[in-house]
Order: sequence, then structure tokens, then C-alpha cells
Amino acid sequence: MNWKLEKDVNEWVAYEFKKYGLVKLVDYNEESGMSEYMKESLKGSAKTKAKTNFGVPDLHVEKYNIPVVIEDKLKRSKLITKNKSGIKNDDNSIEYYAVNGALYYARNMIASEKYSEVIAVGVAGDNKENVTMDVYYVFGSAPTAYKELADVSSFSFLESQDSFDEFYKNAKLSEKEKHRLLIDSKETLNVYAKKLNKLMHNLNITAPQRVLYVSGMLLSMQHVSNSEGVKIDDGLVPDDLKGIQTNNDRDSKKVVSKIDTFLTTRGVPESKRKLMLASFKEISKDVQRDELTDTDKEVAKLINGQASTTKQIFVFIYEYIFKSIDGLGGSLDVMGEMYSEFLKYALGDGKELGIVLTPPYVTRMMAQILNVNKDSRVMDLATGSAGFLIASMEIMINDANRAYGKQTKKAIRAINTLKTKQLLGIELNAEMYTLATTNMILRGDGSSKIEKGNAFNRPESLFTDFKGNRILLNPPFSFKENGLPFILYGLDKLEKDGLGAIIIQDSAGSGQAEDTAKEILTKHTLLASIKMPPDLFEPMAGVQTSVYIFKAGTPHDYEKTVKFIDFRNDGYKRTKRGIIEINNPTQRYQDIIKIYKAGSKAKVASELWNLNDIVIEDFITDSGKDWNFEQHVVIDTTPTEEDFKKTISAYLSWKVSQIMQGGVDNG
Repeated sequence: MNWKLEKDVNEWVAYEFKKYGLVKLVDYNEESGMSEYMKESLKGSAKTKAKTNFGVPDLHVEKYNIPVVIEDKLKRSKLITKNKSGIKNDDNSIEYYAVNGALYYARNMIASEKYSEVIAVGVAGDNKENVTMDVYYVFGSAPTAYKELADVSSFSFLESQDSFDEFYKNAKLSEKEKHRLLIDSKETLNVYAKKLNKLMHNLNITAPQRVLYVSGMLLSMQHVSNSEGVKIDDGLVPDDLKGIQTNNDRDSKKVVSKIDTFLTTRGVPESKRKLMLASFKEISKDVQRDELTDTDKEVAKLINGQASTTKQIFVFIYEYIFKSIDGLGGSLDVMGEMYSEFLKYALGDGKELGIVLTPPYVTRMMAQILNVNKDSRVMDLATGSAGFLIASMEIMINDANRAYGKQTKKAIRAINTLKTKQLLGIELNAEMYTLATTNMILRGDGSSKIEKGNAFNRPESLFTDFKGNRILLNPPFSFKENGLPFILYGLDKLEKDGLGAIIIQDSAGSGQAEDTAKEILTKHTLLASIKMPPDLFEPMAGVQTSVYIFKAGTPHDYEKTVKFIDFRNDGYKRTKRGIIEINNPTQRYQDIIKIYKAGSKAKVASELWNLNDIVIEDFITDSGKDWNFEQHVVIDTTPTEEDFKKTISAYLSWKVSQIMQGGVDNG
């Protein structure tokens, strides 16, 4: 007999729960019978004011560290609706389809910042013999921040802590999936950045101002919370920008005012707040940008009628970047990616500025090589837009959650500590400093120890108090000796046996930074040298780079070998249009960590690597000129049978040609 009401589907789910030992009011509940904590997380969307009328999930489970929300619908055809872009996220789809509604609730819960993960389940059926369910792991508040768990077809994963732990182990993102997400996110963000760059060009926003618009507007969209995390006010949304012409109500003034309120309420130190506001006030200087005008084609479909230049840019950022930011790869340097895209078009190739930002999959790789974990104290003395600190922070947070359990009091304390005390960045350039600080705020506010200034004249107490044990660097290309003095200075400030990694033009290790290289070896140990792809920084800069890895505090022992690794084939090809997969790059970036650890004995796929060709363990001298892979390649000059055949063939070919031309005495 077919069901008549949605309540019948709810009762079927309740019966399934009973099968697996779940008790109502103890292990699960219906609709509003949730904890106050979950209720708070479901107070509308954290990223819009328009979607507050969808109530609460039909059922929910709060028995485990990660909440489970279930949305039920009558009729199997109401399980899910999609389009070519994926699962639909419009109002009708959310209201009338089970999966779409469950994902909506899960995203809102994460956007509230009370949860970082949610399990969303959609159930739909016609009768008890014809019911179907889909289960998703949701890891961000963006529409695409989910993973379908296609092999889960029942609620058995809720039966016990053990069954849920096993389910979670398979549900969470693997390292391979994280890398894939990182690459996809970078490509998505670059598409947005190109369109936004074009929009800003059309609207006559100057090149240096463009990235300030992005970072400032993203800050203004954040909810205003105090230092204890208590929400004080909503962030700005497009409807708040009305094109009013009076000075204090101008759209750009509202943006800057909200930034100021956000920073003040958050308890950002006065000196840092003033530095950031000095940059962000560029947004509100030109009154004409707040006058109503026809909309550009990039945003015309999002805005009815005329709008100010400020609002047009705001709407684009809100719709295509802000709403997606939590779904982008956790290690992604959002501000850096935007900056790099604007730099391509606005400031040439960046060489003369020495600004070439490290790709996010490389910052993550370098942090993993240094075994960054929850106890690490990570420094970057040329912070740029904070890419290395963002990658490190994500790894440290994941390690804390693994060690203590997600959402446990111990994990929360550890994560708060590492964000506020275990990440130190120093940046001289005022604009980059603002970007770095904003980036870390957007990533959960690890901005506490981002300092403005010259790394080389910081007070010694900064480093002795910090007690750093890891340093990651991509120094300015334009600095003397290719920037190698940065790693010397940083290694000197590390605790003994701390680890450091620098990505740098590899000419630094072949004589162009001889003085600094020699000095490094008198105090620190070179552990490994990884030769990177020549197109790594395309199209920003075409330079050959290597990653040098050091142990601090022990002079180099010339009777010990150094690992030299050739990673020029990382599986990608980079062009001005973007990055192209050629040969399994995701696996290669995972394997390179193993190769660094185990050298030619690494357990990696033989079809991807010939370890005898790409790994050399060899000695270096104290010259500071032999730090690169190719300097340790031994060329075998022994002739082979193939060489012999080629030589004879060439000789016979030559002799025949001479005979044909009459140039050889046949006698």
C-alpha cells in the first residue's frame, strides 16, 4: 500500500533506527527536539538573510561527534534534483527534494562555524518496499563542498561508536581527494578571478586597488563576532548596498565601516587595525564609484536595474567567491590566487617586484615534507599572502582533530592555541601584509602573529619567545643572492633540530649565493634537494627552482650523503590558460613525500617512477655550489650495442653518399 503522507517516510526511518538500536529522545530526535547548540547552528544561513523559512531537518542524530541530519520526502521521485552543474541549490529544489534540503541544512550548520563537518541524508519513498536513501559527507558551506557516499545504503553506520568510526574513516576526504579538491578549487578560483579582473577593468578600478577590493569586501561579508566568538552583527549582503548618495551612506563607506567594526569587535590590536584600514580606505576614496550606473554584463543577471560600481563588484565577489570559500581547498591561498591573477594582467610578470607566489599544492607538499603537526611552531619570514601558513594551519588542525577527536574540548583548545600562538608570519610590503592578515582571518583567524616589517630587524625576543621549530619560505626573487639569506636567518632562529624548507631559484645552490650557502653549512645541515618543474611558476615567471630542506643547529657533516630528487615531472603542464594534468599528478604529489623519506627504497608505483633515475644520494662539498640534482648525475660514457649500430649505420650512409657523388675511390 502506497504511503499518503511524508510522516509515513519519517516513521519508516524511525523503524530503521530501531532496528539498529537507536532510541528516540536518547540517540535521535525529530524536528525541533534538537540541542540548543544545533538550534543555534540552524538559525538561517550564515551567508544570506533570504533563506530563513525552511524550518529544521525532519530527523537528526547527535550521538556522535559529527551530527547527522535527515530530510524525508514522500515519493521516490523527490529524492534529488540535479542539473549539469551538480545538485541544485535553488529555493524550490531545497524545499521539495530530500537530498537538496539535507545538504542545505548541513551547509548552514557549517556556515554557522559551530560544525566543520555534517552527514546529510536524503530519504524518499512510495511505500516500505520502494524507499531509497542517499548519504553525503559535507565539509564546507559552499554548494559543492560535499562527497557522495555511494556505497552507504542503510543506517547501519549509526549502530555503534565502532560502526560510525569505520563509516567516518571511509567518508572523510583522503589525501588524494584533498589534493584533487585543491587543484579543482584553484582552477575554479582562477576562472572567477579572470572574470572579476575583467569586470574591474571595465569599471576602471586601478590595478593596485583590485585585490584590496576583494580582501576588504570579503571581510565586510563576515558576521561580526567578538573575541569569544559571540555574534554581534550580520555581515554585509548585496541588499545592504542601496546606492544612497549621502556621504556616510555611500556603498563604499558601508563596506569600509563594516570592516572597521569587524576588526574592532574581533579585538584586532589597534596598530594592526590601523595598518589594514589604511589600505582598505582606498575602496571609499572615489565618490563616483558609488553613483548609480548601468550594470556590466558580468553581473547584469544578478542585479535588477542600475547599481553603483561598488555594488557590482560586491555582488560578484559575494556570489562567486564568498559563497564558495569554504568549499575551496583548505590549503588554498585565496588572496594569493586572486593577487596572482590580477598581477598577470595589471603588473606584468611580477619579476621586477620579486613577487611570485607559491602554488597551494606545493605549499602543502613542503609542509608535509617537514612533518608539520599540531605541536609545530611554524615561521615564514617572507609571508606574502600567507600561503605557507594557511597550508600549515590546515595540517595542524587536522592533526589535532585526529589526536583528540573532532569537536572535543581538548581539540578545540589545541586548535585555538595553534591559531593564535604557533604561526608566525612577517611581511614588509604593506599591501601583502593586509592580504596575509585578511587571508588568515578568513581561514579562521590565525592572524594573531602576522607582523608588518622587515624580518631582519625584528626584536630578538620575537623569536626566542616564539620558539619556532619549522620554517617555510619562498623569498622575494629580487632579494640579494636570490633570497637565500632568508633561510640562513630563519634557521638561526629555529630551535635545535628544527626543520626548514625553501623554494628558490636553484642558481642559489650552484654559486650565485656562495657566501650565504657556505655560512649555512657551517651551522646547519642540508638534508635534501628537490628539483621542481621548470614551468612551476608559469605564467608569472619562467625560472628553474629547487626546494632545499635543512635541519637547524648542526653543522653539515660532509661524510653523510644528501638526497637529490628530480621532481621536474610532477604530472602537470602549465600554460597561460591554466594547469593541465598529463600523468597522474595527484599520486605524484603524494609519492614525493615517500620518496623524500625513503629515497630509492620508497614504496611507490613503478609505472610512475624510475627511482634509480630520479633519486641520487651523494656527498656535497663546502663550496656551496653543488646543491642541485643535475650536478650529481653521473653520465655513463660506456658505448652500448645500440651506439655501435648507430655509428656503423652513419658510416655506411656516409660512404654510400660519397660513392654516389663519385667522391670515394672504389678501388
